[in-house]
Amino acid sequence: MSNENPNPLLVGWSILRAMRVRKPRPSGTAVVEHDALSEILDVLAESGVPGLASQRVRIAEYVADLATVDPDHLSRNDALAFWLNLYNAGALELAAETSAQGAPSVLRVPGGFSRAWVNIAGEDLSLDDIEHGKLRRFGDPRIHGALVCGSASCPTLRYEPYTGSTVDRQLDDQMRAFLAGGGVHYNEGSQRLELSRIFKWYGADFVRPHRMPSWIPPSKSAVAAAIERWLDPELRDVADRAAIRFQSYDWTLACSIA
Repeated sequence: MSNENPNPLLVGWSILRAMRVRKPRPSGTAVVEHDALSEILDVLAESGVPGLASQRVRIAEYVADLATVDPDHLSRNDALAFWLNLYNAGALELAAETSAQGAPSVLRVPGGFSRAWVNIAGEDLSLDDIEHGKLRRFGDPRIHGALVCGSASCPTLRYEPYTGSTVDRQLDDQMRAFLAGGGVHYNEGSQRLELSRIFKWYGADFVRPHRMPSWIPPSKSAVAAAIERWLDPELRDVADRAAIRFQSYDWTLACSIA
């Protein structure tokens, strides 16, 4: 288990810099195909992170195809799917790079999340730019159950890309799967509800989605109430009365399909 953590000052600065990018304003009808990502996900499901070494060219080609698209020419749902798939493709490339270097964590790759790696509609964007400057501005906190970071504690990838016609259902599925897969755990011994650290970092987005990206930290109980709709029924029964804590985050290199 990797106990290292990102430098909070550098993370904060990268998030602030992400606010300089243009806010998404999708208003078109164009459609983007994501079949190439399906093939990459198939290899990952079969071979895990080591299999990504053979997919780096395919990932680069997929990203290059997306770079020819102006996502503001898409519908809102298609644009949301576009940015989700683009981010996750970038995270897979980062995981492949980390593995190629023999590093134990994506945090060992300098600037892995903050360096510009793709140009979309004339903007040079980093993974942080896409997450904080694009995706969070859609006002849908479920993205936090869909984005991966190449680490053991992050959500698992779907077996399929996101698409405009299915993204709403897919995001609901992702939230339920993330919570059931360890994003929330009830410790009967201590009678505490243990939430993924993602909810410490981004809980405000769930409590105040209309203000995303939201920065003012909410109470733990407010976060638990905001995610209750995606909890298994038995956990809903204890969420209102249990003490709440946040789990530690394991940054060990990992990426899997669920």
